[in-house]
Amino acid sequence: MISKIIDNFKKKSLKGRFLLVISLLNFIAFCILGSLLLFWDKLKLNLPNNMQLIVGCSILLFGLLRFITQVKRLNALDDE
Repeated sequence: MISKIIDNFKKKSLKGRFLLVISLLNFIAFCILGSLLLFWDKLKLNLPNNMQLIVGCSILLFGLLRFITQVKRLNALDDE
């Protein structure tokens, strides 16, 4: 399975690989930001606790959805 993923990655164009790596870094950044909002108690924002949880979950969900749509878009570009 991993060899299939590596082969697919090698088949992509240089632009496709670059955009995939950038979207992966973007996803990691959103996950870190959302996790900080969810789990770091020393982070003092002018938000109530329940609002901080909602914003943190929203950021995590946004990062995941953005990564999924970017991968689908890159796969559609490679199919052309």
